[in-house]
Amino acid sequence: MTILHLSDTHSQHRRLTELPDADILVHSGDFTMNGSEQEAIDFMDWLCDLPYPHKIFICGNHDACLYRAKIDGLDENVHYLCNSGVVIDGVKFYGVPMFMEDCISNRQAHNYAAIPADTDVLITHCPPYGILDFDDGINYGSAELLTRIKEIKPRLCLFGHIHIQHGVRKDGLTIFSNGAIMNGDYTNFNLPNLIEI
Repeated sequence: MTILHLSDTHSQHRRLTELPDADILVHSGDFTMNGSEQEAIDFMDWLCDLPYPHKIFICGNHDACLYRAKIDGLDENVHYLCNSGVVIDGVKFYGVPMFMEDCISNRQAHNYAAIPADTDVLITHCPPYGILDFDDGINYGSAELLTRIKEIKPRLCLFGHIHIQHGVRKDGLTIFSNGAIMNGDYTNFNLPNLIEI
């Protein structure tokens, strides 16, 4: 199974005109810049039109308009994950968004603790602590998320958020991918990550 991983496109998704082939496209959040409904609708229209057999997305901290939103009308092969999962060809995907309302309370720690133990592909917006999360002298990742990943050992962990740390790294049994498309100063694109599992 080939997974194309994108994150942090910040309303520039329509400029991505030559994406490589894959079985599943995953976007791990921050598809909007200002968090407006218009931006979110434009992204979902674009995503639905892409020719991938399956498409999965979660929300990042910029996508505030979808906090506690119910999304209807997506194509059958487009999956919005919000502390929920989907099984595709026997592979269990689970997505945890990054809404600031949850991050400033204890809800985000509960969301991480609730990640199912049989998750194969974990999709978050926030990186785990110490893994592709370093910028301006600070590790921005979540220690709670790292603890849960060490417990469940997913095959793949997809995230974004820290644009300057775009890349792929393997640690033990898990492949980690920071798929941030916009570079650190929002002036150029990184290439999407293409991963085989």
